[in-house]
Amino acid sequence: MDTQDTSPSVLLFFDKQRFIFNAGEGLQRFCTEHKIKLSKVDHIFLSRVCSETAGGLPGLLLTLAGIGEQGLSVNVWGPSDLKYLVDAMRSFIPRAAMVHTRSFGPSLNISDSAPQIGLSKPKDDAYVLVDDEVVKISAILLEPSRLEESGSKPGETAVIYVCELPEIKGKFDPKKAMALGLRAGPKYSYLQSGQSVKSDFKDITVHPSDVMGPSVPGPVVLLVDCPTESHAEELLSIPSMKTYYSCLDNSTDGAKLVNCIIHLSPASVTNSSTYRSWMKRFHSAQHILAGHEAKNMEFPILRASSRITARLNYLCPQFFPAPGFWSHQHDNNSINPTSLSKCFDSNLGESISAENLLKFTLRPHGNLGVDRSSIPSRLTALRVMDELLSEIPEISSKTEEIKQLWNGQHNKMMIEEPWLGESTVPSCLENIRRDDMEIVLLGTGSSQPSKYRNVTAIYIDLFSRGSILLDCGEGTLGQLKRRYGLEGADEAVRNLRCIWISHIHADHHTGLARILARRRELLKGLAHEPAIVVGPRSLKNFLDAYQRLEDLDMEFLDCRNTTTTSWASVETSRPEKNTSSGNAEGSLFSKGSLMQSIYKRPSSPLTDNSSALPFLKKLKKVLGEMGLEHLISFPVVHCPQAFGVSLKAAERKNIAGDEIPGWKMVYSGDTRPCPEMVEASKGATVLIHEATFEDALVEEAVAKNHSTTKEAIKVGSSAGVYRTVLTHFSQRYPKIPVIDESHMHNTCIAFDMMSINMADLHVLPKILPYFKTLFRNQVVEEEEEEEETDDDSLIRDKVPSFFIN
Repeated sequence: MDTQDTSPSVLLFFDKQRFIFNAGEGLQRFCTEHKIKLSKVDHIFLSRVCSETAGGLPGLLLTLAGIGEQGLSVNVWGPSDLKYLVDAMRSFIPRAAMVHTRSFGPSLNISDSAPQIGLSKPKDDAYVLVDDEVVKISAILLEPSRLEESGSKPGETAVIYVCELPEIKGKFDPKKAMALGLRAGPKYSYLQSGQSVKSDFKDITVHPSDVMGPSVPGPVVLLVDCPTESHAEELLSIPSMKTYYSCLDNSTDGAKLVNCIIHLSPASVTNSSTYRSWMKRFHSAQHILAGHEAKNMEFPILRASSRITARLNYLCPQFFPAPGFWSHQHDNNSINPTSLSKCFDSNLGESISAENLLKFTLRPHGNLGVDRSSIPSRLTALRVMDELLSEIPEISSKTEEIKQLWNGQHNKMMIEEPWLGESTVPSCLENIRRDDMEIVLLGTGSSQPSKYRNVTAIYIDLFSRGSILLDCGEGTLGQLKRRYGLEGADEAVRNLRCIWISHIHADHHTGLARILARRRELLKGLAHEPAIVVGPRSLKNFLDAYQRLEDLDMEFLDCRNTTTTSWASVETSRPEKNTSSGNAEGSLFSKGSLMQSIYKRPSSPLTDNSSALPFLKKLKKVLGEMGLEHLISFPVVHCPQAFGVSLKAAERKNIAGDEIPGWKMVYSGDTRPCPEMVEASKGATVLIHEATFEDALVEEAVAKNHSTTKEAIKVGSSAGVYRTVLTHFSQRYPKIPVIDESHMHNTCIAFDMMSINMADLHVLPKILPYFKTLFRNQVVEEEEEEEETDDDSLIRDKVPSFFIN
């Protein structure tokens, strides 16, 4: 992986069976780009149950459930902790998508109504999960040694998976059979099936060993996830592993020959003396090191989106700063992937670093071993620039035009904009500093991740004062790392004070657990406050259930407790200040409306929000520390408990010492155009509005409670918004959506990694025509991806193999 934001994934495939080991965030997106058909997957195995290894599982299950003609047939395997994850996912995933979740290991002694199949503890510590004519897959639990007495906590149990193929029987020798007095016929078949027969011409019994060549043992592959050195200490004493040690006590008697070991463990573990000592017990095995930090990770794996981002960066670096893996990239072509073996003792077998789409062929036996033929060539910034200049020679002059545009208008108090029909910028932008606020659009696609756009996430950077995340789809952590680099992304996560989620649909929140877990890890041992998560009530059900598995270090507030009405209760000593958001309830939930029964049920926090008051006061304090006057949620028309949000900065003084209003930003979430949206957007400096469908698909937009581009623009114009940014585009528009430019005078379209500093907001609409130049060939031809191939061609002879992602 290029960003260390997810776990390595491994695909074991046969002619009619597919097995995936680990489903971290980004797996679907990677497979989509490389045309690996996840619809053919039969089993998913988790080496640990946590956001790192299972962050992509909810989205994957939803996708597979939608693909299957007769419902979901995939089996999901994991240690007993899987029950916690299943219970959490039930809050937003249909039960039909989880009917085949299977756990193994010691019981967690919890009440669990989710349909599962558990396996009791076997005598030899190995749980047999799959055993058919194709493969036998067993699981061996690995606990941290320090917890031997107290038992492991949820999320700490790791798994070693053992994959064994049946032996290849030796060839039948008809000449030997004839010499032993056998006529050609059914007895030949009996012997080949392992049965002894009587000779036709001699008074002897012919045994299979008399006429069959020696059998070849079936290949054995281990997948080892050893996350800490404490787990590594336990490795040395697992009884069931002795069967596979070829060098234990200098003897190989009875040992099964392990052909390949895929190490999912981090380099900090694989480099330890304890772990190396364990590796020496497999003298001839091929070691593939797939854990984080095993090799250079600066080259992108999501090549299609990286290519687009690099092109946008060349055209307009002001709005598209170089993503992390470009800005820190070095020329590492001299690094040999096999050079890592030099780090280990010569008693070990060959050790190589894993690469994306590296294969290990299991059969035919003559091809047993590593296969690099499918590994994509490295994508570098220089290569992308050469392609761009060759394809669009005039792009360099367009880049220069944009540079001159910035030089002529940057950081002016009053900016003449005759080309926009505007005379000044809003007073809230007078002399605004670059460290005031920046909007980073991390994901701008809808429904599920695609080659070119990730799902929704917006990072509001308030610099030294902290940051806010608006929605958090799968892969958000990876997008942060691509935008800021590894260290910069960690700083961005550390600075998160609040995360706001619009509604419970998976493309808006399934990256949340990974972000929160990473934040907890980064702040461990440091004085800090829990992150405040504001979202629909159903999200709390997910988070409460998930925290039994993994501590997320957060406090929750229902969106309904952050409406204008609810905020009034925080300041009962004085009337609430009139805000431009108006009545948060509005006509959408008027008497007799479709959603009134949902919004006004007796348990609604709006009827009694006393329990939420302490958290509201905490949020108010955090907002004040971040220089914000308010965060107000308001209902929108999409699904039950769907919301938009308004953020407003506190007043500040201009150069003359006069008080001027703070900026106001409004985000729609997913919605149809509605009066509540217009009311909340009045006077907004910038509106980020979903525009899922093109104008010709208004009926589909109505049916699915989304907006068209024209409708989104109209919301902005009706509310008098200064700038409107369109996002959440249907993935049917691979690179640039279909738009009517006649309505775009103060509007721009969003791309992943787009960074809009408030100081640059006045220039934003002027950039749109340049996007047309950059993407003028996108309808005519797809970008060349010579490495992309259908997975059926990658499996050239339908041979059993492993893919490593």
